[in-house]
Amino acid sequence: MDLPVAWSLLLIVTALWNVFIWPQFWRRVTKDDRARDASGKPTTFFKVHAILISVSLVLGIAVGVLGILTLF
Repeated sequence: MDLPVAWSLLLIVTALWNVFIWPQFWRRVTKDDRARDASGKPTTFFKVHAILISVSLVLGIAVGVLGILTLF
């Protein structure tokens, strides 16, 4: 296998991993007792995880696009 192709496949696999894992984690965060306060408002725990997961998904998608573009 050509080295650039191997790197492209690694980027694509990394992207798929991120797109698969983070939504699963998000479901667990939203069900966590620490996600909302007594009045139902989002807590810092919820907000921090929302930002972390969002950034990770955006980066994962960008890495996947880069992997696909480098194949061609």
